[in-house]
Amino acid sequence: QVQLVESGGGLVQAGDSLRLSCAASGRPITNYCMAWFRRAPGKEREFVVNISWGGGSTYHADSVKGRFTISRDNAKNTVYLQMNSLKPVDTAVYYCATQSRRFSDCRSLGEYDYWGQGTQVTVSS
Repeated sequence: QVQLVESGGGLVQAGDSLRLSCAASGRPITNYCMAWFRRAPGKEREFVVNISWGGGSTYHADSVKGRFTISRDNAKNTVYLQMNSLKPVDTAVYYCATQSRRFSDCRSLGEYDYWGQGTQVTVSS
């Protein structure tokens, strides 16, 4: 069983940057897809970005392309989300997630079955 703990959220102004971290324990993240999702107030949870188990491939939601970057440090068992040029519409609780199967299809969004508790990101205009 893996536990995920997000950190780094906060209140920022439009145009600012933030870096979120997701620290995993209980299992190495090596060989597992990792992803970030978010839930805005009054909306359903949505996919943001993922990174392949090898780290060589990423897939972004259109809304964050060119602004958000995911990375992983397997040695630290941590995944990061660098968010630049933040907009008020990015306000949400951000969740880190991973899958229970190794070497799986990272684009299978329904297979993300381990989740962190989330970290709040608020972007003011």
